[in-house]
Amino acid sequence: MRAVLRRLFKNKRGVTPVLSNVLLTVVAVAAMSLAASATYVITDNLRQIMGERVIAEDVWFTQDGISIYLRNVGKVSIEVSSVYLNFTSQSFTPFTLEAEEHGWLNITFSWTAGGLYHINIVTSRGTKIVDYYRAPV
Repeated sequence: MRAVLRRLFKNKRGVTPVLSNVLLTVVAVAAMSLAASATYVITDNLRQIMGERVIAEDVWFTQDGISIYLRNVGKVSIEVSSVYLNFTSQSFTPFTLEAEEHGWLNITFSWTAGGLYHINIVTSRGTKIVDYYRAPV
């Protein structure tokens, strides 16, 4: 028995290829696990961004400012993070819409009759609603 073990430990020709194959397999499995995790995170984020769709159905110029009627036609809730009028950030009431909901976004702004306004609404995920609107005369 002792002679067999000595002979096994002396003959090291087969140990190196086995260890290298095992190491290569471990590295390949680890790399694929990282790739699969990264792919899941990226596609989940893209699915949420692509599922976010909001449209501006109506714009009203009121005494207190501008009111925009928004409809969430996407599959995820939206949260308006900023509003720009003529490329200047404006104050507004906090605004969120669940999927398939709609409501008024109120912007405090002193507008001029007949003026042309560039309105840019940005959600927390980066979706933008941008268009020009003319105030009534």
